[in-house]
Amino acid sequence: MRFVYLHGFASTPESVKAVYLREAFAIHQISLEVPDLNQGDFSHLTIARQIAHVESLFPSDGTPVTLMGSSLGGLTSAWLAEKHSQVQRLVLLAPAFGFLDHWLPQLGEEQISQWQTLGYLPIYHYGEKRSLPLHYKFVEDAAQYPDTQLSRPVPTLVLHGRNDEVIPLAASLAYASMRPWVQLIELDSDHGLTDVMPQIWEAIQTFCQLL
Repeated sequence: MRFVYLHGFASTPESVKAVYLREAFAIHQISLEVPDLNQGDFSHLTIARQIAHVESLFPSDGTPVTLMGSSLGGLTSAWLAEKHSQVQRLVLLAPAFGFLDHWLPQLGEEQISQWQTLGYLPIYHYGEKRSLPLHYKFVEDAAQYPDTQLSRPVPTLVLHGRNDEVIPLAASLAYASMRPWVQLIELDSDHGLTDVMPQIWEAIQTFCQLL
């Protein structure tokens, strides 16, 4: 089994969660791969590009894969599992289900219109600690990946904060309610989940049978 972690939107492989989990897996002598989904060009990021990049990392010998993903990385993981039987298990941290419906209204119609007209919008990148331009194609591409179309029964663990201010817990509750293969754990945390990492790691160990 290979283990791969996909970081969130405007993040990096050196995020708090990525580093924590990489070190936790290392204690079990297991390598956790954490690819850079920015690929040196955040400005032209799309979910399709993320999917293609991770696909290129899958073992050619058919070795099964457990995908873990945070926020947008969680949605990307779910779509990879939909497309590839090689993905046999999913761990999704505050997955970005329905994120355009939650994110775009926060920007407002005027800013979205300017984004479409100008082509780029400055987005704060937490890894770079500065704003970077993101092309509007990101939105057009993301619209092609609604979580409502995810139907492959992959054993899935979802961990979501009750106080998530970015993607409401209701999004994961709705997702799990329609899919009996999904186990949802609610946590007293926000979207970052960084204050409950020991609880997350304990749940991952049980779910992935690492104990």
